[in-house]
Amino acid sequence: MARQLWLLRHAEAEPHGTRNDAERRLTERGERQARAAGIAVSRIGVKFDAILFSPKVRARQTAELAAEAWSAQQRKRLREHPPLASGFDARQALEALEGDGADGCLLLVGHEPDLSRVAGDLTGGRLDLKKGGIAAVRLDGSGGELVVLMRPRELVLIAGAPAGGE
Repeated sequence: MARQLWLLRHAEAEPHGTRNDAERRLTERGERQARAAGIAVSRIGVKFDAILFSPKVRARQTAELAAEAWSAQQRKRLREHPPLASGFDARQALEALEGDGADGCLLLVGHEPDLSRVAGDLTGGRLDLKKGGIAAVRLDGSGGELVVLMRPRELVLIAGAPAGGE
């Protein structure tokens, strides 16, 4: 098995200007999206060696709500990672994954355009990670292959959540 980098964009949040950007919270829809993402990840059997999230409230909430569907052991792996707040890049993603071994599996919960740029830089492609969406890159050396890209709509279907969760 190869190293895997999973990227979860924070779910739908309050509009810009509602409060200080770092303090913007998830909407009710965003909370449903985050829970659906967690359930979907659990159903497809992904286990993370580490889960790192941006210190911004909406990313922390996304990570914590997603983790509700995971084992207590998985939830203990949640950690705030300040570099995810802004300007996070592929080099930093690879550095974060280094401690997880040759078959490590890391989840990063953060923001755009950083997460799409990380995936694009690692795969040589271009993608648009939707709010509450998830992507996974299988890594080989310093490059990788996009193996998963799901919008909130697909995550809701996998999770078996009500349609309002997208």
